[in-house]
Amino acid sequence: MSGYLDLLDGYRRFRAHDWARQRGRWVELGSGQNPRVMVIACSDSRVDPAQIFDTSPGEIFVVRNIANLVPPFELDGSRHGVSAALEFAVTQLEVSDIVVMGHGSCGGVEAALSRRFAGRAPGAGGFIAHWVDMLDEARDRIVAEYGVGPTAVREMELETVRVSLRNLRTFPCIPERENAGTLRLHGAYFAIADGKLHVMDELGHFGAA
Repeated sequence: MSGYLDLLDGYRRFRAHDWARQRGRWVELGSGQNPRVMVIACSDSRVDPAQIFDTSPGEIFVVRNIANLVPPFELDGSRHGVSAALEFAVTQLEVSDIVVMGHGSCGGVEAALSRRFAGRAPGAGGFIAHWVDMLDEARDRIVAEYGVGPTAVREMELETVRVSLRNLRTFPCIPERENAGTLRLHGAYFAIADGKLHVMDELGHFGAA
């Protein structure tokens, strides 16, 4: 199992090879960033957007959380990490595209389907429960139609993308820029087992990229 010392070894390899090879790029990035795409992905260690999309440093602005979820626009005085990152990417960096990427074998989806953290206190699963309850409406509909087997799991994994895209459009800055033609939203799904990416069309259906 890799740990902190393995990370330091990895840094040394990076410094000796990748950083040295792209030194000019890193010097350029030292004065600022100008990514054109924001990617909202899961925190799962198996689905690194930079690796999946084979990007170079500075090309994508990434936000990762449990089940790649975007909460709806809210003015409740709380701290909103995803909302702040979204606001920065859209209004300050002025990205032209936002990609929400779900994935297979998602632990957040399993938690939403099983509701195994329901009723727990924060710090003992309560934060997880309150986060994935954004999927409750979709969960009830999917369970009623598919039960709780593999088909339901796959449908819920795809639904995380649709839910997040709907919630993105509750932020005033999003439809404003979509209507102006300066921002486009996209949905994607990465199947870990076969390494295939599926992309969402305008009707909400997914097909191979």
